[in-house]
Formats: sequence, C-alpha cells, structure tokens
Amino acid sequence: MQLTCNLFIIPFNKLPTPRFSFKTRFCYSTEYSNSVQEDSLKTLEWTSICKQLSAFTSTSMGSSAANNARLPIGRTPTDTQKLLDQTSAARLIPQQQLDFSGIHDLTDILSVAVSGQLLTIPELCTVRRTLASARELFDSLKRVASEATHSQRYSPLLEILQNCNFLVGLERTIEYCIDCNLSVILDRASEDLEIIRSERRRNIEILDSLLKEVSSQIFRAGGIDRPFITKRRYRMCVGIRASHRYLLPEGVVLNASSSGATYFMEPKEAIDLNNLEVRLSNSEAAEERAILSMLASEIANSESEINYLLDKVLEVDLAFARASYAQWMNGVCPIFSLRTLEGTDSVEEDKDSDISVVQEDDDLTIDIEGMRHPLLLESSLGNISDDRTLRSGNAVELSNGNGTMASTGTSPGITEFPVPVDFKIRHGTRVVVISGPNTGGKTASMKTLGLASLMSKAGMHLPAKTRPKLPWFDLILADIGDHQSLEQNLSTFSGHISRIRKFLEVASKQSLVLIDEIGCGTDPSEGVALSSSILQYLRDHVNLAVVTTHYADLSTMKEKDTCFENAAMEFSLETLQPTYRVLWGCTGDSNALSIAQSIGFDKKIIDHAQKWVEKLKPEQQQERRGMLYQSLQEEKNRLKAEAEKAASIHTEIMNVYSEIQREAEDLDRREMMLMAKEAQQVQEELESAKSEIETVINKFEKQLKNLGRNQLNSLIKESETEIASIVKAHTPAAVGFPISGADRTASYTPQFGDQVRVKELGGKLAKVVESPGDDETILVQYGKVKVRVKKNSIRAIPPSSKNPATSFATYQGRQSPQSGESQGNLEINSSNNDHSYGPVVQTSKNTVDLRGMRLAEAAIHLETAINLSRPYSVLFVIHGMGTGAVKDRALAIMEKHPRVTNYEPESPMNYGCTLAYVK
Repeated sequence: MQLTCNLFIIPFNKLPTPRFSFKTRFCYSTEYSNSVQEDSLKTLEWTSICKQLSAFTSTSMGSSAANNARLPIGRTPTDTQKLLDQTSAARLIPQQQLDFSGIHDLTDILSVAVSGQLLTIPELCTVRRTLASARELFDSLKRVASEATHSQRYSPLLEILQNCNFLVGLERTIEYCIDCNLSVILDRASEDLEIIRSERRRNIEILDSLLKEVSSQIFRAGGIDRPFITKRRYRMCVGIRASHRYLLPEGVVLNASSSGATYFMEPKEAIDLNNLEVRLSNSEAAEERAILSMLASEIANSESEINYLLDKVLEVDLAFARASYAQWMNGVCPIFSLRTLEGTDSVEEDKDSDISVVQEDDDLTIDIEGMRHPLLLESSLGNISDDRTLRSGNAVELSNGNGTMASTGTSPGITEFPVPVDFKIRHGTRVVVISGPNTGGKTASMKTLGLASLMSKAGMHLPAKTRPKLPWFDLILADIGDHQSLEQNLSTFSGHISRIRKFLEVASKQSLVLIDEIGCGTDPSEGVALSSSILQYLRDHVNLAVVTTHYADLSTMKEKDTCFENAAMEFSLETLQPTYRVLWGCTGDSNALSIAQSIGFDKKIIDHAQKWVEKLKPEQQQERRGMLYQSLQEEKNRLKAEAEKAASIHTEIMNVYSEIQREAEDLDRREMMLMAKEAQQVQEELESAKSEIETVINKFEKQLKNLGRNQLNSLIKESETEIASIVKAHTPAAVGFPISGADRTASYTPQFGDQVRVKELGGKLAKVVESPGDDETILVQYGKVKVRVKKNSIRAIPPSSKNPATSFATYQGRQSPQSGESQGNLEINSSNNDHSYGPVVQTSKNTVDLRGMRLAEAAIHLETAINLSRPYSVLFVIHGMGTGAVKDRALAIMEKHPRVTNYEPESPMNYGCTLAYVK
C-alpha cells in the first residue's frame, strides 16, 4: 500500500521547485470521495474492470495500480478529455516501438535511501536502469512523433513527460562508479579506492609468489603430495604434512585438516605480507561503503524528482494499457454532450480547454448504440492474455485530429453475446423509468450505463458499435441489489432507503443516480408514493436518474411531466423469453405469468392468477397495451424487412458496379497491349523493308560494275520493280466494315437475340436480350453485364448469308486508288473475283483453338493460322465465352488482317466460335 501512495499522492512540499509545474488533476478510484461512492463503485464492479485492464500494463507499478483499482479518474470534463486524448494517441503507436522492461518500482529503494541506510550494488543499478529507461521512453515517443505525418496527434503523450527531470547526472554518476554487468564498484569511483586497490594487487602478487616458492620447497622435500596454497582465517597459507612441520620453523599453524594429518601453516616470511593484506582489505571495504553511502545520499536528495518521474511514467503506462484494452474490446472513443452544468444546455469552457464536445444537432443527450457490458466480453472475445498483441499496428485506426479515434466497425471476433444495448435518452430528460420482466436485463442495462459513464471519466474507450455520446457526470451513484444487514439491523427495505438517503445528500446537478427496484420491499401503495416523491426530487437535483420498477403507476409520470421518460425491456411472447433489448419510450409489462408458465408452473395456478389480473387491470388499459405492443412489433418487423431489402439491392448494385469497373480496366489494358503490339509490328515491318531494300541496292551496285551502258536502263527498271514490290508487300491494307454502320442504323430495328455492335461499349459485340421499348432504349448483354443503351448507338452486323467475297470486293471498290495502275488492278480483281469458298465444314486443319491462352499468345496463333490457310478457305476460330478478352482480340485481328475478307460472328447455333473467310 505504501507503494501506490508514494506513486500517486505526492506531497506538494516535497516536489522539486520551479522545474516542475505539477498539480493533482485526477482522483483515484479508491479515494473517490467517500464511502457512498466507494459502495457504488463496488456495485458497478469497477474493481473487475480495473483487473481486466491490469493484464495490459507493462510495469509492476501499472499492474499494482490497476489491481488495487487506483486508476486516474478526471475531476473535471477537461481532465477526463486529457485522459481520452492520451488513450487515443497511444492507440496510434505500435507496442513494439516502446520498451518498458527497464522501468522498476523504486519505492522500497527510495525508503531505504531516505532512512540513511546503504544501498546495495543491485539496488543502485536498478535506479540507474530505471532512469535510463524512462529517458529512452521519452526519446522513443519523440522519435515516433517526429516521423509521423501529424505529429500533434502524439502531443497528449509527450506532454506527460515534457517537464520531467530524468536525472541524467545521477544516472551517469552511478554508471561511472559501478559496473552493473559485473556488480562491482570500479576503481575510478574514488582516488583513495584506486590507490588502495593498486597497493593490494601489488602485495598479493608478492605474497602469492612467496607462497608458491615455499610450497614448491615443501613438495620437493616430501612434505606434501603437491604444492598447495589456500586461505584460512582470512590469511594466505600453505598445506604441509603434520610430520613435516619442521620444514617451516617459526611458522604459524592456522588450521588443520579433519584427520589432523595436514596442517595449514603461515610461513614466517608471509606474516607481514598477510597483515598488510588484511589492513588493505579493510581499507577497501571502508572506501566502498563510503562510495555506496555517497550514492545513496544522492538518491535520497533526489527522492521528489524520482517520485515525480515515476508518476509520469506510470501515467504513460496506464495510457498504453487503456489503448490495448480498447483495442482488445474494439472500443470507440466517447464524446461528451453539452449538458454538463446545472440549468444550462451549454458549457462555458476555458480558452485552454481542448475538451471534445458535440453541438446539440439532434434531440439526444445520451446516444450509445450497441454498448456491450465489458465484463461479459471476455467470454466472446477470448482470454485477455492471448490478445495483448492486438495493438501492433492495427490499427488500422485513424485519428480525427483532436485526439479521438474513429471506429472501424464491429470486430469480426465479437459475437452476439453479450447482447448489445442501445441508450437513447432525449434532451431534457431527467428521470428514466425502466419496466419489464424479471431476468429481462434491466439491472444489467443499468450497470452498463453506469460503467460507460465511469469508464469515460477514466479515459477508457467503450465497446460500442458507433461513437457514443453522453454527458460528463461528477458522481455516479448506484443502488443495485439487496443491501439488508443483520449486523446493522437493516431489512431489505431499510438498507435500500438508507442508501437512497445518502445519495440525496451528496448528489449534485451533474450527478448520475442509478436505482434498481425503487421502493421495493414494502407495501406497494406506500412504495409507489415514496418512489414518486423520490423521483420528483431527483428530477430537480441531479443531471440524470435511471430507475427500474415493477410499479405501473411510475410509468404514468411521463404523461404529466416531460422530464420523465419510459423504457421497457423487450419480451418475446412467441418464445416466452426476454430478448435483453431496451425499447425506449415504451412501457413494459412484468410478464410474471408468462415467465412462470415458461418454467413449468402449474397451469391451474397460472389460469387462476390470470383471472385476478383481469379483475385488477381495466380492460381498456390491457387492450391498449396489447395493441401498442403489437403495433411496435409490426413496425419493427417492417423496418427490418426494408433494411434487408435495401442491403440486398445495395449488394447487387455494388456487384454490377465492380464487374463493369473490371471490364473497363480490362478494356484499357487490352487497348494498351494492342497499341504496343501494333507499334512493335510496324517497327519490325519497317526494319524488314529496310533490310530488303538495302539488299536490292547492294545487288544493284555489284551488277552496275560489270554491266555496260546499254544494260543500265534494264538494271534500273529491274531494281525499281523489286523496290516497288517490297514497298507494296509491307504496306498495310485498309480494313473496314462491309456495310456502313450509319446507313444501316437509320433503318435497323434490332430484335430479341440479335448480335449487334454497341458504340457506348467501344464497338463491342453484344446480344439483344429485350425487345425495343417506346423510350428508344434497348437492353443488351455484353459478357455477364446487362446494360440499357440508346437505339441510335447500335449498329447492325452484316448478315452471315451474304457472300464474303462479294462483300469484300464491293468494299474495295469504294476505296480511293493511289494510282491509276492500282485502280486498274483493283477493278480486274473485283471483276474476276467469282471464287467459291465451297461447303463450310469444320475439320482439325481449318480450326484454331485459342481457349486458355493469354492475349499475346492467342494473337500469334491466330495470325499464324490465317497466314498458313489456303486461299479462299474458311477458318474456324474458337475463342470461348469467358470474359470476352480473347474474343475481342481475335475479332480485332480479323478486321485488320489483309487476308480476311469477312468473318461471321458467333450465333446461337455456334457460341464461342467465329468463322473467318480467308482470300
């Protein structure tokens, strides 16, 4: 206990002077004002929360503080916000970047030093290691902040250690005097120690040399089996047989063996040397004690600075423990609503305050969605000790710039146990009355709200679905459970009322009061009257009061006063089981008869009780409640169905969007690959043409030397003819569609199942899957994607029955001739082009299968197959259905290849295959 007191409560008169501006900004849970509040903390199981947090601490000081429930709790909203900012900043830093291993609790060491006692070498090394580790911790924090994009996010942590004195001088003094690896005091610690040890080493060398010579003489004389030197009574001596004692005249016997056969004797020549060794040893020990005393005195004089430094290191440790705890339970940083002061809806803040509050842009002062009880999370999230590495970068978490964190949603590891609870308390509400069945979750929900408020004050993030909003409460007072006491002669009702009386004495306009089963344990009529009076008093004297009850009359207070609000615990009449969910603004039945029936109570008793209920409750009231509950259930089911439908539509839209996006990306990629391929082909054709022309020129130059003048013209014409042939061979032919798209589109009306080209899809082939409508739009399918396009963007495909050769001839007849000679040739070809392609029969020789190939590989195979095909033959190109990438590349090649006169697209009778007509 002395340990935590020294670390947390530092007397101001012992603090270091001007170098620090420390003030006590936090209170600690075991000092939380008085016994009333301590009992409330026990009721809310705050100690268990602290023990959960202790598993995430990194120092013995932090573990002790958490296990003893001595966690800092903000005294003001500003102090609480600083704790939250520290937690949020700590969640940004991976755990492996900081090292707390060298930091130790120095309380006991400081107590010894202050009392004037000597410190041992290990204790001094512990002090040095702790001071060095604290300084390195601060350096690590500064390094992380400097490397970050937004360094101001880490300022809440840096401010903790900013003004600390790391006592570098004391650390270096200890390091200069002591070798902590060998645990010895160094010679340089003082001049006297260095001189003494030097004299002692020289004396020992002389003494050792002397004894070795004497022992060798005894061995040669047969006085011992082997030379033997030892120490007895702190003096160096030699071993000798008792029968040969005469070999050392005037020697001193220091000891003898157990059998008496061997004496340990100090030779006469060694007596003075041993005396000097004893004196030097004593002097060395005295000097070492003086050095240890000096170091202990230095530490005692720095007690206040060391305690202050350890306090700040502990704050950092607890900040990172809260961050790890928040990461483990997928916590979200809370924000405070403006309703924190008496009679006002806003907060007057200091200019230096950085408290995170929200404007009242909605009608809720408490808005917590999906809050789970922290103590019940361990069963669904797993063992805490197995999850301490969660804060290793996950984080995947972003700061919003003011020290708070943004939630990333519910963790995949969280199950539906415990059931999440929603708290929706409107602005202006002072008292909430929760009704409903026993075992329905009223008490657990109320405890969850109390813990949420307390954890927020302590700088912890909350296990909620979205970012929780709640007021800042100065006191959280809870009366939950049976408080009868035989020692104090208190009944259940007396204990209950006694605690409420204490609450009324200490509560303020900023307090939260939680009362379970208010007014129970006495006559119902008197209990209702007393409860009503208490609730009206709380309405005027506290920030918020939440009570549970089975008294139906308390739920009617909302009708007379808008400061009251009702809530009910949902109960399933189908399963006769509670759902543990809160219905805000509703009044719940106790469902005692339904619960009794579900656990197997005698049916006759249940029926008889039901008759009494019908007599005691007016028929209209019972019918109204039943209709209200039924309407709420129907509305809930309707909203749930609409939400599921909306989610399904959203999923379908996102799938279609993703598919279209992938198609667009693939189209761009194919276009780039095609352009690169064409550029490469053009370059290859150019290089080939240059090479052939150079060959012709070289040939011309060689023949020119051997020919006469009369043969020169013939040689020139022959060379020109060869060069013209090369140029013509390497000139790409123009490729186009057999029939103008503009001419056909004007009068073309596509029908269901037609294959068309769609301008908005880059001229790609698509299939009509819906007849044209009145809105001049048509639904087409490209691959797996269906899209509605305008009719005027659709171009018809030439009929497959049209003679490919004739179509090609007609198309070439429209081309602009480059010369008269070429025009003549074209006309000759066009007029004589009556070749027949014969029957279209697929064989292995006229089939090329491109399925399973990459685009580049498929292009090479197709071009090779076209070039090797016989003139005026049909080539079956199998490209498959797939994504359409191979098909598009094949069609592009067939459109541009000079030997392909036309091609027949795939049809319903021949999916995945295109026929190419090769001239």
